[in-house]
Amino acid sequence: MYGAGPSGWLLVALCAAAGVYCMLRTHSVVEEQRRTAGDEALMGFGMAAMAVPTAVLAPSRWAWLAYAAVFGVAALRALWAARTSPPHLHHLVGALAMVYMAAVMAAAPSAHGGHGPSGVPLVTGALLLYFTAYVLWAGVRLIPVAAVAGDARSAGTGWSDRPEVARACRLSMGIAMLAMLLAL
Repeated sequence: MYGAGPSGWLLVALCAAAGVYCMLRTHSVVEEQRRTAGDEALMGFGMAAMAVPTAVLAPSRWAWLAYAAVFGVAALRALWAARTSPPHLHHLVGALAMVYMAAVMAAAPSAHGGHGPSGVPLVTGALLLYFTAYVLWAGVRLIPVAAVAGDARSAGTGWSDRPEVARACRLSMGIAMLAMLLAL
């Protein structure tokens, strides 16, 4: 999705690190952490794969269609899970955004790095608005948790069970999604 340069690799590193952290959260003793960790890990690794600079790997049309299929299944799973767990609504929007970006890239695989069609402007704009609002909301939510972070450490919880780290991970993936949508 990106041209050569450090920004593409930084995005890959950020998303891959978020994916690894989310995979570690799947083993958390906190049930809330485990419920969402798998979906978030898939999102992190998928975003990392889609952000690999095109100078290194330029996926073919079928690869973009495979991304769309994988995230289409993830969207269906998130829709089913959202019936009983509202956080999965965000996973649904994220998965649908990934399907949308993959479909745009499948329609014009040579148009990487903003040099071609950028999808449907209304859909891209709506996703940009949603993720901008999400990033602002997630950032504000992170502030009070960081202020009491010392309490969580004294309770003996592991770093993978700390809510402020999970929120920071979600915030970083939201920022990465904004960057990917802007580069579309």
